[in-house]
Formats: sequence, structure tokens, C-alpha cells
Amino acid sequence: MYSMHDFVPVIPEMFLFGMACVILLVDLFLTEDTRNWTYSLSLGTVIGTGWLVFRMFGQPDTVTFGGMFIADGLAHLLKLAACVTTAVVFIYSRDYLKIRNLLKGEFFVIGLLALLGMMIIMSAHNFITVYLGLELLSLSLYTLVAMDRDAPVASEAAMKYFVLGAIASGLLLYGMSILYGLTGTLDVAETASVLRNLDHDNLALVLGITFIVAGLAFKLGAVPFHMWLPDVYHGAPTAITLFVGSAPKLAAFALFIRMLVDPLSAAQVQWQEMLIALAVLSMAIGSIVAIAQTNIKRMLAYSAISHVGFILLGILAGSPEGYQSALFYTLTYVLMATAGFGMIILLSREGFEADKLDDFRGLNDRSPWFAAMMSFVMFGMAGVPPFVGFYAKLSVLWAVIAAGYTWLAVAAVLFAVISAYYYLRVVKLMYFDSVEKSAQIEAPGDIRAVLSINGLALLALGIFPGSLMAICARVMGL
Repeated sequence: MYSMHDFVPVIPEMFLFGMACVILLVDLFLTEDTRNWTYSLSLGTVIGTGWLVFRMFGQPDTVTFGGMFIADGLAHLLKLAACVTTAVVFIYSRDYLKIRNLLKGEFFVIGLLALLGMMIIMSAHNFITVYLGLELLSLSLYTLVAMDRDAPVASEAAMKYFVLGAIASGLLLYGMSILYGLTGTLDVAETASVLRNLDHDNLALVLGITFIVAGLAFKLGAVPFHMWLPDVYHGAPTAITLFVGSAPKLAAFALFIRMLVDPLSAAQVQWQEMLIALAVLSMAIGSIVAIAQTNIKRMLAYSAISHVGFILLGILAGSPEGYQSALFYTLTYVLMATAGFGMIILLSREGFEADKLDDFRGLNDRSPWFAAMMSFVMFGMAGVPPFVGFYAKLSVLWAVIAAGYTWLAVAAVLFAVISAYYYLRVVKLMYFDSVEKSAQIEAPGDIRAVLSINGLALLALGIFPGSLMAICARVMGL
């Protein structure tokens, strides 16, 4: 029997799920003219969930529900970041969806359920809990990508995402079953304990790790499991792309920690070698193929693949400092990606998608302020100081060098230099090119305000990175 004390760590998830059900019922009685109630309730739910998570910061680590659920510093930080990101996504998306007749209650309800799946993953302490959270998140994302049923390109992207995602889930589940056969348990802590006494060259163990790494690599979008990512980013409406390309990256990082680092720390050598290949391939393919893109959403998709390579570098370092740098990189990348796709939404209007690189020509003539915000995003992703992307890359490189992989750090710097070309190309288009006819930016004030804060945060965290780094170090046990 569970006591009330067991339910306390799960209060944010219970509140989120309860409100998602309430909003689903309320939306049935709303018309198109009163749909803003769904938006307001959903935004309030995300803010309330974030507040409940924030109240738990500083409390001792707690494992509840028979070892299925853990509430620790890492889970709290990732959940809070996911809530903030989801709230920003809702704010950016409302008018974009409304203009295209896509402002439906389903978007917000499914978004809340996707957030719930992320939070379950972040607190998972058992392989079953990991898989339940992952499936809830994945099914929600498949549905969101296919939400615009009248767009063939969106339906095609959703079908590819669904089929490839099902294969990846099968790989992950098969890897779990192999580990269960070896250890006799699905608990993360017990699995780690059993594997310490197991021969690490055991063929079944290596096979299980291989399947798990393959499944995780798909969820993060690492090469060679990246084929879904450019098509989904390009095919889905920009508001959906914004959601898919931001908050789920936090859950993907949690997946690596909960499924690879925590239970398989004793077999670190085996999965390190696999991550080295994934990291190098991701940085290479992401950096080089992005140069050929003329669609900015596809460019940002390959950019995401390159950034995934840097995140994997931090994880494969296999040290607390490496995990801290990977966490810091993930948080800052999500912040940059949110601002990047937010800029596309800002420039979009009825009947026009600002998803081509040429759509950013002469932006400085129309709006010097938002041209500066987009420059902050591009400089941050390129790793130019003093923006936060520079310190994210630097922390990962230091961790990799400290782990003895100097050649990996050199390769990462090389690919970062290559990727700087297509980021700076966007800056060049905004400031040095012009167009004969330029439309005015029609976005409402709330989007302008939040996007400005989002962009300025990239500069502020770059100038003062110590506070966020200290938080990342504390939750990773440093």
C-alpha cells in the first residue's frame, strides 16, 4: 500500500494530467470564437506545473512507487526547463495556428500530454517507466505532426516519423528485454548493481547495449538514425516543428542518463565506442549537408543533428564533468532552437511561410531589433563569443579533452568552423542583402516581447554563464 508521502513527488504530473483531462472536456463546449479559453487554460496549466516543480527544488532525492519513479535534482531541472519551453511554444504558436485555421483544442491537449510524457521520462527509475513515458511522448508527437490533415507534405512527414519511430521503439524494447534476461530486473539501480559483477565482454550484454543505443540515437536524431528529422522539420507546420525541435530534446537527454549512464555505468567502455561513432558522424553530416539547404527549417534540422553530436561528446566523456557539460549544452540548445523557430513564426503571415533563407533578406531594413535577435541565435549556434553557445561548446570540449579524447575535440572544432558558414550566411542575408518589396511584421505584442526575452537570454547567459553551469553541476552531483 502506498501512503500520501509516496504521492508527493508526483504532484506536478498528477496536476498536469488532471488539467489536460479538464481542458479536453471544456474544449468540447467552446466555439472557434472562444478557443482562446483553451489556450489560456493550457498556458496556465504549464505555468502551474512549472511552479509545482520549482517548489520541489532543494528537497532530498526521493524514490517512490516501488522504485519506479525518482524525484532528484536532474529531474526537477529538466522538468522546469520543459515547462518553460512548452509555455513559450504555446505563446509563439497561437496566432500562427489561428491564421491557418489550425487553432484547435487538440493542439494544446496533446501538447500537455507530450509534456507529461517528457516528465515521466525525466523521473523514470525503471525501464518500464521509461518506455511508458517514451510512448506517451512519441504518440503525441506523431499526432501533432499529422494535425494539418489537408497538407500532403505534413501527412507524409508524420507517416515517416511514425514508421521509423515504431522501429526505434522496437529496438529499444528489445535491448531492454536482453538486459532483463541478463540481470533479472528492470530497476535501474538493481541493473547497475548486477552488471558490476558481470563479464563486460558478454556477447548478450554488448548486443543489448547496441539495441538500446540505436533506439536512443533515433530519439535524439543522431546519424545514421536521423533520416526522419529533416522531413519532419520541413513538412510539419512551423508551430509543430517548434515544439518537436525544442522540449523533446530535454527528454532525449534524460533518456540517455536514465537508460545508459545510470544502469550501464559498469559497461561504459562498450557504449562509449558506439557514441564516438555517432558523435563524429552527426557532427560531420549535420555540418556539411546543412550548407546545401535553401529552406531554413531543413537547415535548422541538419544544424540540430550537428548539435546532437556535441551533446553526445559530453555524454561519451563518461565523467560527471562531461554529463554536466552535455546538460548545459542541451539546455542552451533548446533555448536557441526555440528562438530560431520563433523568428520564422514571427515573419510568417497569412498565406506566407517564412521558411526560405531568402525570406530573411533585408530583415534589418524592416526591423533592426529582430534582425539583431536572429543574429543572436545564429551567433549562439555557431559558438561565437560572448553568446551562450560558445561556452556550451567550450565546456563540452574541455570535458572531452579531460577524458583523453583530444582528437575528438579537434574534429569537433573543425566541424564547428564548417557549420559557422551557414549560420553567418543568414546574418549576411539580413544585413547586406535587400529586397524590392518588404512586408511589415504583423506579429502581436506578446510574441514580440517573449521572443525579445528569448533572444536577449542567449546574450545574458553568455556573459554570465556561471549560474546555469553551477546548477547543472549541482544536479549532476559535482
